[in-house]
Amino acid sequence: MKQYKWTQWAAVGSIVVLLTSGCSVLGTKEHSQSIDPPPTGADASATTAKPATAPVIQNPMPVTVYAKDGNGLLAPISVNVEKSVEVAKKALEAMVDGGRSATQLPAGFTPLISKGTQVKGIDIVKDQKLAIVDFSNAFTNYNVQDERKILEAITWTLTGFPSVEKVQIRVEGKELKEMPEGGTPLDEPLTRAMGINLEKPEDVEYGQSTPVTLYFLGQNKDNYKYYVPVTRLVKRTDNVAQAVVEQLIVGPDSKKALSGVMTPGAELKQVKKADDVITVDFSDKVLGPDKKAPADALKAVVLSLTENTGAATKVQITVNGDTKVSTSDNQSYSKPVLRPTTINPQKM
Repeated sequence: MKQYKWTQWAAVGSIVVLLTSGCSVLGTKEHSQSIDPPPTGADASATTAKPATAPVIQNPMPVTVYAKDGNGLLAPISVNVEKSVEVAKKALEAMVDGGRSATQLPAGFTPLISKGTQVKGIDIVKDQKLAIVDFSNAFTNYNVQDERKILEAITWTLTGFPSVEKVQIRVEGKELKEMPEGGTPLDEPLTRAMGINLEKPEDVEYGQSTPVTLYFLGQNKDNYKYYVPVTRLVKRTDNVAQAVVEQLIVGPDSKKALSGVMTPGAELKQVKKADDVITVDFSDKVLGPDKKAPADALKAVVLSLTENTGAATKVQITVNGDTKVSTSDNQSYSKPVLRPTTINPQKM
């Protein structure tokens, strides 16, 4: 992940706004060989109920959008939209509060684009991989505490498409230079380098940090377990892959309603990269009593490493150098694997 102007973001509004704030679409940017979706769990913290019935989508196609869960964190969710050549526009329309596809979100999840907003158009500048999005005036009617989350959700949704790496926002055809409520600067196109669900530990300085995006687990009250990306600033390092795995072992911030993925006591022995394959070697402490690795852990390792090093990167997981690794869901990791096509699919 590229370094970003963290100090610029920190200067907007207050540090509280900054810190209170995954992904493929149609399988075109990411692929999978042997990783399945996460299992399900429960959490009583989510409060928004999913409608009993969702409107029927004619000729549906899945897209991945980002929405806010019951704990205020952004997570990627797969929803169906009507098949269209304007699939990126359909994805954004699914993120509008009260929109047709927004009713598909799991219990506790809420869309972040203001109610009544129209996506007037999306222009893709192919040679720049830039998406220029034009919203109606209703886009500017939002709660200031959601300002950064709105930008993150739009950016991470659109950059899930292989043709988009940067996003520029307009309202009624006029380019926004800053967000109207909190003043977040928009003088440069937005990219995933801005992070998502940003965390800055007290002992890390913005100017001396490296951002790593990690995948932990959230759960809602309807027994739905989902991966949540969290961008954590760590002390500056050139070995991003190693930092990613080490931080997964450290686990999520205790103040967030997230679950760790690694086996307690898990030990990293080595991380090395050769061509397009990253090999991660753990000690046997990563295994459970059944001598299998937790499925959630290895999926999170693959998601986190490919998020930080490129979706096309393959990940080989070994235990004490042995490639014969199986997981609690009986999946084999004996060969390098690619990022899964869909991170958080739903049972529709």
